[in-house]
Amino acid sequence: MPATYTSLHYHLVFSTKNREPMISDRWRSQFHEQLSTLVKELQGLPLAIGGMSDHVHLLLGLKAAHCLADFIRDLKKESTHWVMVTLEPPDFGWHEGYTAISISPMALEAVRAHILNQEAHHRQRTHREELVEMLIQAGIPFNERHLD
Repeated sequence: MPATYTSLHYHLVFSTKNREPMISDRWRSQFHEQLSTLVKELQGLPLAIGGMSDHVHLLLGLKAAHCLADFIRDLKKESTHWVMVTLEPPDFGWHEGYTAISISPMALEAVRAHILNQEAHHRQRTHREELVEMLIQAGIPFNERHLD
């Protein structure tokens, strides 16, 4: 019987609008839980979610039928709506763009640990430094002026 088998895992990173510290420590955990719920509603598989006040990291699996750009657009839209309706912070939103890096099944646990350990990680590195390192390791060309 013919079948299709895929292993499509991504490490996603996106920042708050203007990289402002909009994700409060008081509700960050609840927000990450909601992001997990939204990923499931979009028929993705959430494997880890973490981040700081100005950005989030997600490790997730997607189906072959997913369009990555559409998935991220919908996730950002739905999460913004949830924050605005549920938490009512002033002017919450996401920065344009995102980083998406495909992850080998052998690297899933290391990436999961990195995502779940964001607070300790950012005691040593800024978000910008972390992003530059990720882009270089993934071999993704970038323009310095688009990092801020």
